[in-house]
Amino acid sequence: MDSSYQHVFVMRHGDRLDNFEPDWAKTASRPWDPPLFQNGVVRAFRTGQRIRTQSTFPIHRIFVSPFLRCIQTAIEVVAALSAPKDLPSIDKLKLVKVGIEYGLCEMMNSVAIWPQVSPKDGKFDFDISALEAMFPEGMVDHNVEPICKEMPKWGEPVEDCRERYVKVVKALADKYPTENLLLITHGEGLDTTFSAFFKDATVHKVDYCAYVELRREVSSKDGDIVETGEYEVVLSHGQTGIRFSHDPAIIPTPV
Repeated sequence: MDSSYQHVFVMRHGDRLDNFEPDWAKTASRPWDPPLFQNGVVRAFRTGQRIRTQSTFPIHRIFVSPFLRCIQTAIEVVAALSAPKDLPSIDKLKLVKVGIEYGLCEMMNSVAIWPQVSPKDGKFDFDISALEAMFPEGMVDHNVEPICKEMPKWGEPVEDCRERYVKVVKALADKYPTENLLLITHGEGLDTTFSAFFKDATVHKVDYCAYVELRREVSSKDGDIVETGEYEVVLSHGQTGIRFSHDPAIIPTPV
């Protein structure tokens, strides 16, 4: 029986424009879907470089929220992951496959999306074909079936959203157990994932382009997966942009 590790990175998008240019939303056609600020573009590429240089394994697939800031983050990250040391190559880019996943989207409620910018009818429309076309030719895997077939409904309870994030992370990992994944999502998605898999930790802040690496042992026999281990959070790469503390242990008082 052969054993190896599956690695799953969960990452927040880069700096969003509306947090640096507050007046942007006043004239935007989609004020609830801001693009990246220029600093966010640079940060996304550099984060991809960091993951690439610190990892001894390749990233095979990237799944990304349909929000524009996440798509733009993914474009920069995969370029950094795929570029050889000498010159960028389109053939190298084709090594990383991309899929858009509704389940990685923002919390669909007024906690995450201001009521003054959200669609009045509660419908968030995404032209998936247009978003896919933003990636280099051959990078998008059109045969991928998303875990969530459609966007969550507006007014999604916070707890339902947190359950969604954990469910989607596990489902994608189980769907591709022999591949290493990078999931690009939103602040709450990363906060929830870190808290779910790193026990007794309280997250205080999640920076733009922060990420967490999960890994688990995967055993196979004759090419078929027969067993998967428990997820563990890898912290050996130093600061990943998540600020947290360990909850104090509760020691029972002697009777």
